[in-house]
Amino acid sequence: MATKIEHHLDLGNFAYGSCDQVTPMVRRVICKNPSPFTYKGTGTYLIGEGQVAIVDPGPPLESHLDNIFDALQPGETITHAFITHTHSDHSPLTASLKDRVGSISYGFGPHGAVKEEDPNDRVDFSGYISQEEQNQYRKEYEDLPDELKREGADTDFVPDVFLRDGDIVEGNSWSIRAIHTPGHTSNHLCYELIEENSLFSGDHVMGWATSVVGPPDGSMLDYLTSLKKLVPMGHDLYWPTHGPSIPNPSEYVKSFISHREEREEQIVEYLKAGPSRIADFVPQMYEGYDKRLWYPAAGSVHAHLLHLVETGRVKVVDEEGLTKLTAIYDLC
Repeated sequence: MATKIEHHLDLGNFAYGSCDQVTPMVRRVICKNPSPFTYKGTGTYLIGEGQVAIVDPGPPLESHLDNIFDALQPGETITHAFITHTHSDHSPLTASLKDRVGSISYGFGPHGAVKEEDPNDRVDFSGYISQEEQNQYRKEYEDLPDELKREGADTDFVPDVFLRDGDIVEGNSWSIRAIHTPGHTSNHLCYELIEENSLFSGDHVMGWATSVVGPPDGSMLDYLTSLKKLVPMGHDLYWPTHGPSIPNPSEYVKSFISHREEREEQIVEYLKAGPSRIADFVPQMYEGYDKRLWYPAAGSVHAHLLHLVETGRVKVVDEEGLTKLTAIYDLC
């Protein structure tokens, strides 16, 4: 049984497009892009006054950019855009922001390796997901605005300024420290607001669910290492891009680590019955979850299996299948 993680789900009485002053130095505008993958939507943060910094502008919705500018006071402008990582619900709006006001973008770098599309390397859940359910999911996707249909990696984004772990950027009354936290993606950064001892945790630590870790760019070894890196830092509060703030973050992060370790124990238990594929694990491990989440969950299970291979607990029956979602795994 996996550890139960207590998520802080209450976002209050927020309204899409409105601006909430969540701390003396931080405002938040939530984008109207809710989904099983984004919870209520992308939370875009504005930091400081006058010359304002922004964290994760969001998807390419011009209406969201309008709402961000509506949150500014007369005479304010956005000078800095900090990007936690290059996924389509975080970084694409940066280009429009720069076009409007010339904001300088900051991030670790462009997106890492992207898995090639291979129709023979797809997890087949048809035995668990009915045709009616598949039709429903397809219709929901077709009804989305075109700008929200783009999913996954944003391979177009390249920051104006490349940041490395520990780099500090100082603005008008605020200071931001970059903390490299690879795992969800190889280029993921969290950003510490030094004046408030808080952390913008992106998708590394979310306020409503654990992060998807999908190879080849995502790494479970890196993810666990990055979680353990945060524990002793002693921040008072986390502001994730999805979900509400996280008080007592060190204990919350420890629960994520325990959750991942117990997921791996689950996989080992399943393998005791004999060689298996990812498609055999996910419907059991994620029973009760929205089935649309099974596909990204398969990526995380794949990352767990690669980590178990790295640590010598599991082997791949077919070595050529090591990086494939359809590979067969067995205990060592």
